[in-house]
Amino acid sequence: METRSRYPRRPHRVYHLHAHLVFTPKYRRKVFTDEMPHRCEAIMVEVGDNFGAVLVEFNGEHDHAHLLVHHPPKVALSVLFNSLKDVSARLLRKEFGPHVRQYLWGGHLWSPSYFAASCGGAPLSIIKEYIETQKRPD
Repeated sequence: METRSRYPRRPHRVYHLHAHLVFTPKYRRKVFTDEMPHRCEAIMVEVGDNFGAVLVEFNGEHDHAHLLVHHPPKVALSVLFNSLKDVSARLLRKEFGPHVRQYLWGGHLWSPSYFAASCGGAPLSIIKEYIETQKRPD
């Protein structure tokens, strides 16, 4: 099974889990300057490391951020997502306070909601077809 070698291995488990996340600032305000996403990415890399997760890709526009995160199965995704948002909000508000306060007030940066989708690997139709072709025990 050579394909397993590219997946993280731990005792009793092999995994390949990715999530696509989209975070938006409160009220979808266009708060991000050109340098803020670079700092936000660095913060999120550090937070991910604390969870054993890897920020594979990060990008966005003035009013939202996209993340592709590779995460271990033991991590509750809602806990990871909330930590990413909480820590980045606290540090970005601290470091870019005067700018952020022009757009947002009350100590908030991110909207309480987020978009999350599992992703990676084969398309669902291929996985469904593979499962359908498995032989059931007689």
